[in-house]
Amino acid sequence: MPETTTPATELTSQYVAQVTNDLDRNVKEQGRILAEIASLQEQLAAMQYDHTVLVNVQQALGVTQAPTQPAAEADGAAVPSPRQKTGAARGGHRTARKSTAAPQKAAPKKPVAKPADTAKAAQPTLVELIRRHLLELKEPRSAAEVSAALGQAHPERQFADKVVRVTLEGLVAKSQAERTKQGRSVFYTAPKSAAVAPEAEAQPVETER
Repeated sequence: MPETTTPATELTSQYVAQVTNDLDRNVKEQGRILAEIASLQEQLAAMQYDHTVLVNVQQALGVTQAPTQPAAEADGAAVPSPRQKTGAARGGHRTARKSTAAPQKAAPKKPVAKPADTAKAAQPTLVELIRRHLLELKEPRSAAEVSAALGQAHPERQFADKVVRVTLEGLVAKSQAERTKQGRSVFYTAPKSAAVAPEAEAQPVETER
């Protein structure tokens, strides 16, 4: 009996050691994969946030996007093609009915897009709103203060601080605004030439009186 039990105990100990090692490797591999998933989720969230910011900046700069109308027209143009093939295989009367019905479905798409375009064109862009606001200011203001003031003046629109800051920096690059730095804070004002122009126009009126 002792001779037969010793090999059995050695085999069980080997199996136990192998299973323990496999479990450790499995746990470590799961941890590595979970860490990669968390990192990818963070990258995806950052890219989604950057995407929304870039879209807001694009809208603020007055750039209109027109991917919706071509996609809708492409879908409407792609629908009749398989219908004509199936109708040709089944009979000529069905193809005639489907070909006449296709323009009726595509017709209501055009008037729907026009009111949205006119509404967007009627609203002033973020650049125009910021330029007007800077001309009305007597003291420098930060991007957050400009964003809050625009939000109070136009409650129907949304103004993100980051978008307003990017727009202000764009105006500074075009010499349509000036920036001053006080410590870690950055403030923006209208250019001096724009502020001096109204005073120069007011002087001849006073001399004529």
